Amino acid sequence: MSRQFVEIAGRRLSLSNLEKTLYPAAGFTKAHVLEYYRRLAAFIIPHLRDRALTLKRYPDGVAEEFFFEKRCPPHHPEWVATAEVGGAGGERLTACLVNDPATLIWVANLACLELHVPLARVGSPETPDSLVFDLDPGDGADVLDCARLALLLRELLARLGLVGWVKTSGQKGLHLFVPLNRPEATFAATRTFSKTVAEILQKHYPELVTAKMAKEQRQGRVFINWSQNDPTKTMIAVYSLRAREEPFVATPLTWRELETLAKEGNPARFLFSPAAVMRRVGGEGDLFGEMLVKQQKLPHL
Repeated sequence: MSRQFVEIAGRRLSLSNLEKTLYPAAGFTKAHVLEYYRRLAAFIIPHLRDRALTLKRYPDGVAEEFFFEKRCPPHHPEWVATAEVGGAGGERLTACLVNDPATLIWVANLACLELHVPLARVGSPETPDSLVFDLDPGDGADVLDCARLALLLRELLARLGLVGWVKTSGQKGLHLFVPLNRPEATFAATRTFSKTVAEILQKHYPELVTAKMAKEQRQGRVFINWSQNDPTKTMIAVYSLRAREEPFVATPLTWRELETLAKEGNPARFLFSPAAVMRRVGGEGDLFGEMLVKQQKLPHL
């Protein structure tokens, strides 16, 4: 096993197998993964900070077996921040917190390609910072249908005095976030609100939308997965790589950009490579930055 020692933000890390190809179809190696996360650290860490990380590890690359790891690996360096959190069935477990660049690179060195975090921080696990509409196209639908639905959601939310931010999932859907950042926010409220909105849109646009989880109800429609608004669920973090044939990234979009992409009608234009994302943040900064501070209150529906 080849190793290389580096220093990141005052921490000494041992990096292994940098030459291993983790995305064979793209020739994208572990060194490429580490470099991407190193360069995006300042943008991604604010969205990971103090959130219990679920690691999705691909030790032999995206074409081979993977596994989820909710517990922070016991061999973690002593400087990696951790927190005790609730697990399935009421058990307690120790989770990793990616609060600094060294931890992000340490996690990536474990071949953790995808970074999944909950909507709440460990200090307030029952208080979501935001509400999410997870737009998941069924068979016969695609990301263009998700874009149409996201624009309808934007209009509906605006009528309720709310603003949202949208990002690609890095796969075939879109995620629309409504920041709250209020101590009185609850998952019960966000879940009820998101389900109600989903059912309203299903009623008015039955050819496009379903609020029902059953697979057979999703044919040719976009499922609004309101159930993601739950303390036990996680979402792919903004700027995270996805473990697809090629290393596409969960990427924030401006609403104007979404409108343009929807008009162009090319689903492939919703897929962003690491190089494209690095250029975007270099020129535009963090399009999700305001998500961290924008305060909003959900109205009663």
